Amino acid sequence: MAELTALESLIEMGFPRGRAEKALALTGNQGIEAAMDWLMEHEDDPDVDEPLATPLGHVLGREPTSPEQGGPEGTGSAAGEGKPILSEEERQEQTKRMLELVAQKQREREEREEREALERERQRRKQGQELSAARQRLQEDEMRRAAEERRREKAEELAARQRVREKIERDKAERAKKYGGSVGSRPSPPTEPGPVPSSPSQEPPTKREYDQCRIQVRLPDGTSLTQTFRAREQLAAVRLYVELHRGEEPGGGQDPVQLLSGFPRRAFSEADMERPLQELGLVPSAVLIVAKKCPS
Repeated sequence: MAELTALESLIEMGFPRGRAEKALALTGNQGIEAAMDWLMEHEDDPDVDEPLATPLGHVLGREPTSPEQGGPEGTGSAAGEGKPILSEEERQEQTKRMLELVAQKQREREEREEREALERERQRRKQGQELSAARQRLQEDEMRRAAEERRREKAEELAARQRVREKIERDKAERAKKYGGSVGSRPSPPTEPGPVPSSPSQEPPTKREYDQCRIQVRLPDGTSLTQTFRAREQLAAVRLYVELHRGEEPGGGQDPVQLLSGFPRRAFSEADMERPLQELGLVPSAVLIVAKKCPS
């Protein structure tokens, strides 16, 4: 069966003549399939319909018409020898075969685009998973650093409280050494004998000496602490007892405290911390109120 030329076949399938000629020229006249592949690959190019600068006769693989063939008879003779005339049935069969080839190429192109789309989606999901994993690692690192910072702050706070306790113990030891005994057990100065009363009815009442005092401390949260101290212990011992037993405050911090007397109202200063309880009028019992110390 005689066949159409590649150019005529492409035109029969609906491709513009200029585009078909360009496809054949750029594929080196390797046949209709190569030209169709090029047309389907470059159909969306903005310059697909721009003509080539090379002479058309040479591009399409046809020899230029010689002077001997320039006449009407020569042209007709060459046309008659090189391109047999096809019947209508043969032309339809040829067109049908070409259209099937076009449909096959289109299916192959769609399958290729679908595979490429699936690959892009796979890459996108992979990148999303990697990004999510990186974010999770970053959050875990931040949480670990925050936990380490909290532990460090807690350790520093405990160390500071330990230094305060040690300082108070050193102060107490130094005072005991200075006065030749423990602060709590330091003997009271002897009382001078008073005048001998002339008669039992005129004897003045003697003032009782207390060795201990009972201190009740009211905390800001409404609870209270009760402890017995020696009468000659300093008020700093009461404050230390409060700091060690008042418990943790919300937020993890411990603010310095100030001691107040209930009645008459009095705020004890740092100088008062060095004075004994007996001298401050807190013997034999007293009620103290704890307040947060205002920063100076």
